[in-house]
Amino acid sequence: MIEVHDLHKHFGGFHAVDGASLAIEQGSITGLIGPNGAGKTTLFNVIAGRLPPTSGRVTMAGEDVTGLAPHSLFHKGLLRTFQIAHEFSSMTVRENLMMVPGGQSGEGLWTAWFGRGKIAQEETELLKKADEVLEFLTISHLRNEKAGNLSGGQKKLLELGRTMMVDAKIVFLDEVGAGVNRTLLNTIGDAIIRLNKERGYTFCVIEHDMDFIKRLCDPVIVMAEGKVLAQGSADEIMQNEAVIEAYLGTGLKNKEKVGA
Repeated sequence: MIEVHDLHKHFGGFHAVDGASLAIEQGSITGLIGPNGAGKTTLFNVIAGRLPPTSGRVTMAGEDVTGLAPHSLFHKGLLRTFQIAHEFSSMTVRENLMMVPGGQSGEGLWTAWFGRGKIAQEETELLKKADEVLEFLTISHLRNEKAGNLSGGQKKLLELGRTMMVDAKIVFLDEVGAGVNRTLLNTIGDAIIRLNKERGYTFCVIEHDMDFIKRLCDPVIVMAEGKVLAQGSADEIMQNEAVIEAYLGTGLKNKEKVGA
């Protein structure tokens, strides 16, 4: 689904991504882990078009998409969420979902004046789809709540729901567990697994919670100092001396702490 070839992203003399190459297979839930400052979020931002690469190439399903704008990638089915949720705080949860699909008839002045019947039909369809998404995510009871009033975990569920309002092919999740209690994190994990198995979503997940990574992800890719350090199953990664050294700098004697 995604291939990254010798990708570099420099900020002056700082090499945030320094020759990273990796592949995300279609239908997988791929984990991306690494110590703070490893370059994970910068890599996401380059793949998702929020930052231009200094050099290197990104392909999606064989098509070169290097440097394409986020809206162009959105229409190709590449979406991402953020460590800090980006909701429309003064709108309801349902309205946040209904805002997502592009090209709605009501966005055009002519249709807004003369095509009110078409707009009403679209809104009815969007309303139905939004309610189906909320049911899927088990947050139907929040449909009329202002999004700004949601907890951190509920906002992460809303962000995941927004990806369901369009035909997403691959979704990049940036620290979906940050600030989320264990119960809601399990709910988020259940939704990701169902979207993967039932709807064919491909995911790439940045996360520090190794229990969450181990439950969801295969393979797991490790970054350190802007490079890909290792790749394998979660169990293999947690036993990898180079990975343990990158996280702790202390070697195998403390390997059990990698998942802490």
